Amino acid sequence: MTKSYDIDKRIFVKAFKYVKANKGDCGVDKQSVDMFEEDLENQLYKLWNRLSSGSYFPSPVRRVEIPKKDGGKRPLGIPTVGDRVVQTVVKMVLEPELDPIFHVDSFGYRPGKSMHDAVGKVRERCFKFEWVLDVDIQDFFESIDHDLLMKAVRKHTDCPWVILSIERWLKAPAQRADGSLEERVKGTPQGGVISPLLANLFLHYAFDLWMDREFSSIPFVRFADDIICHCVSEEQASNLKNNLQKRFQDVGLELHPKKTKIVYCKRSGRSRKYPNVSFDFLGFSFKPRRAKNSSGKIFTGFLPGISRNNIIRLRRVVKSWSLKTQIGLTLADLARYRNPKIRGWVNYYGKFYRSALIPLCRYLNFSLINWVRHKYKRCRFGYRAALRFLHRVVAGQPNLFAHWSFGVY
Repeated sequence: MTKSYDIDKRIFVKAFKYVKANKGDCGVDKQSVDMFEEDLENQLYKLWNRLSSGSYFPSPVRRVEIPKKDGGKRPLGIPTVGDRVVQTVVKMVLEPELDPIFHVDSFGYRPGKSMHDAVGKVRERCFKFEWVLDVDIQDFFESIDHDLLMKAVRKHTDCPWVILSIERWLKAPAQRADGSLEERVKGTPQGGVISPLLANLFLHYAFDLWMDREFSSIPFVRFADDIICHCVSEEQASNLKNNLQKRFQDVGLELHPKKTKIVYCKRSGRSRKYPNVSFDFLGFSFKPRRAKNSSGKIFTGFLPGISRNNIIRLRRVVKSWSLKTQIGLTLADLARYRNPKIRGWVNYYGKFYRSALIPLCRYLNFSLINWVRHKYKRCRFGYRAALRFLHRVVAGQPNLFAHWSFGVY
C-alpha cells in the first residue's frame, strides 16, 4: 500500500537503540523500555506505519516535577517510549540540517561539543574581560512561543512529516499526577528527546543572531538556556541587560529578575570592590581563587571549580549510601558498587581546579573510616586506628577508589 511519506524503516531501529541506551522513565501508558522491547518488531512497525501515513498523534506527556536548587520545582514532560522513538527519528533527520547553522559559541546538546568545552571557553574569556552578564531566562522551556518556533523549523526543512510531527508534539497536552490534562499553548517540555534541539533553534534566532547583529563586540557562551556574556565594563553589561530584557519580551521570554546579574571578575591586579564577584555555570562556581603559574608564583585567578551547592548535594548522596551499615561487604565490593558514580564526579568536576573537590574526597574517606570502625568493632578501632588501616590499604591499592587519585586519604 502506498504511504503518504517515504520513511526508511531502518531508522526506527537505530532510534530505538538510542532510546534504550538513554533509558528513561515510563510515559502515561506506563510502558517501560523493556516492555516495549518485548514486542519490538511489531511496535516499531506500528510507529513507522502511523508516521509514514500521516496518522501519527503523540500521547500526552506525563508531567512530573523535580526540585530545583532554589527550592522551587522544575516541570518535566515524560513522553511514552514510542513517542521518544519517533522524536529520535525526527531528530536524526533534522539535526544534520540544523547543527551546521548554529553559532560557534552555542555548546548545548550538540555533536562534538561538551559542557567542559563551554566551561573552558568561559574560563578563557574571564582572563580577557573584567565583567560578565550572567543571564538566566525564567521558565525558558515552558515559555517558547510555538508560532515563532515553527517559523524557524519551516525555514530549515520542508519535510512535511517532520513539520507535522513537531506541531503535534508542541500541542500534546500534559497529564498531571491526578490524571487531568493540561492544555499546552506554549513551551516544549523538558524530558522530550527533541526539546533540546528545538530550544537551540529558538535561541539561535532569539539570542545568538541578535547578539551578532546588535552587540557583535560582546562574546558569549551559551549552553541551552544557560548564557554568559563577557563585557569590558559595568556600563556595557548594564546596557546589554536592558536591551536583552526588551529583546526577550519581543519573543515571549523574560529575564529572571533575581538570577540575572552583573559580575565583576576579580583577580590579581584588580582591586575594585563589587557586590557580585562570582557566578555559577554548569555546576562550576567561577570566583577568585589562589593559583600557581608556570614559574611557581602564587596569584589570584578568576577560575571555575565545583560549586558549593554541588559539594553539599554530593555529600548528601554519599550519606544516603549508609556505608557504615554495609559491613557484610569488603572494601573491594564497596569500590565496585560506588566507583562508577565517584568516577563520574571526579571526571566531571575535577576537570577544573581539582582542589575544590578535596572536601568531597575527605567526606568520602570519612565515610569509609566509619565503615572500618563498624565492620571491625571487635578490634575496637578508634578513628585514628581506622585511619591508619585505610592508609595501609591505600599504600597497597592506591587506585581502589576513584577519588584516591587526588592524593587525599
